[in-house]
Amino acid sequence: MAVTKNNLIRTRIGFLAIANAGIIENDMFSMKPDGVFLHFTRIPMGTEVSIKNLSGMEKSIGSSVDTLMPGREELSVICYNCTSGSFVIGEEKVINKIEEKRPEVKGTTMISGVVNALHTLNVRRIAVGTAYTNDINELESKFLKDKGFDVLHIKGLNLKTDVEMNNVSPEELVDFAISLDHPEAEAIFLSCGALRSTEVVATIEEKVNKPVITSNQASFWNCLRLAGIEDNVKGFGKLFEH
Repeated sequence: MAVTKNNLIRTRIGFLAIANAGIIENDMFSMKPDGVFLHFTRIPMGTEVSIKNLSGMEKSIGSSVDTLMPGREELSVICYNCTSGSFVIGEEKVINKIEEKRPEVKGTTMISGVVNALHTLNVRRIAVGTAYTNDINELESKFLKDKGFDVLHIKGLNLKTDVEMNNVSPEELVDFAISLDHPEAEAIFLSCGALRSTEVVATIEEKVNKPVITSNQASFWNCLRLAGIEDNVKGFGKLFEH
């Protein structure tokens, strides 16, 4: 953990974002506690969110890490910030590639944050809404089931570009989340860092009366906890109480 003489810098967190990611900086800075410094770099990817393009990012993880504050050792955590890319490439494979390049940091992924969040909330049965097409949904459902979760329902918006995903309004996402709810679900998970769901976590939780996990929310919470930052960031759901 990096600390200045004035105790202004509590930690630095780095994010590997896909090339066309359009809301990551806004979301992460909206949840940022004082003294937490954030740093971003990009991974090349084709404009369509497809299994082929997602898996193709694997070859660029190492070179992208090289562009993230090279020659400095203040970063505590580096997160690969793509939910679908995390499970298409392979969670452990991504983490290993980050830590091979930067052994002094804790490597993590967006889907790792989701899994850790659900475990922390003691949730097993979930309803899942995604931005993705059915083929990607099938891979995500399998990943979550392999992690021990009971996926009661999964539904995608069938969107293929980050622009389309970014353009889904927060109000539409509230309605989408409510439509996903299942009486046996212990939580709702809205999957995809390109959806503006972080803005409406608290609103959805109030309406469904259960925890709501979103990709960017869980990713940031996980990065904070890995960095030793235990702040309860208000306005972004029950998760930050843990």
